[in-house]
Amino acid sequence: MKVLFDQGTPVPLRRHLADHRVETAYERGWSSLRNGALLDRAETEGFELLVTTDQSLRHQQNLDARRLSVLVLMSTSWPRIEACADRIVAAIERIAPGECVEVAV
Repeated sequence: MKVLFDQGTPVPLRRHLADHRVETAYERGWSSLRNGALLDRAETEGFELLVTTDQSLRHQQNLDARRLSVLVLMSTSWPRIEACADRIVAAIERIAPGECVEVAV
């Protein structure tokens, strides 16, 4: 799966997603893109999943018509995220196209 990490998503999480192609918004030069523009660009570039810590994204954007799935991490704390890495990976494996899933960490 082609995965995009939004600003705020801890990059070390990438190590736990070895079976996926992971890039960051920063690496892509998309750091200045706001949510709607970022979602549009990610879909255009063939990303299948956006991993974000932006808990308000699903309330600010209409995700119903999107092909891109969104996984929202409910914390930005790397130690907390790392402790839940197995749950995050499992959620990624189950997520359906266009679905938005929150993972409590």
